[in-house]
Amino acid sequence: MKKLMRFIMVISFLSYLGALTVLLFFISRGFWSDMPLMEYMKLSSNFVPFKTIIGYVLAISNGSMNLIIPIKNLAGNMAAFLPMGIFLPYFIRALNKLKSFAVTMAVMILSVEIIQLVTRRGSLDIDDFILNIIGALIGFGLWKAIIARKLGDNAVNV
Repeated sequence: MKKLMRFIMVISFLSYLGALTVLLFFISRGFWSDMPLMEYMKLSSNFVPFKTIIGYVLAISNGSMNLIIPIKNLAGNMAAFLPMGIFLPYFIRALNKLKSFAVTMAVMILSVEIIQLVTRRGSLDIDDFILNIIGALIGFGLWKAIIARKLGDNAVNV
């Protein structure tokens, strides 16, 4: 039974990584591809925390934007990295601690944001980073809740 569970987790993780890679790097965002890179980077970066999030929340509340756009962006950014909170601690024992997991995810997500910007596959947005981290931490919390329920309170070493 243990081997079957591991096999299912491996297949699930590989499928998730494939889908995430396509989502993050191969779906064209169509952002100013003929623009010089430095100008693109300047126009495609947001370093003001909550600027995009607040904009979307306001758009939802006042109806100034199609509802699906902000919901897709906000929920999608959280959902994209939520599975990492389950898979990484499962496969890498050192990431069963909150601090190790959070630092690893911060580095990973920042790397993704930078790669997206440099390859013009997206923007570098602090709000995406925040939402991605929140999603990963929710996944980590779910992972810890499953361990705690199955193995008892001593299994959770947050």
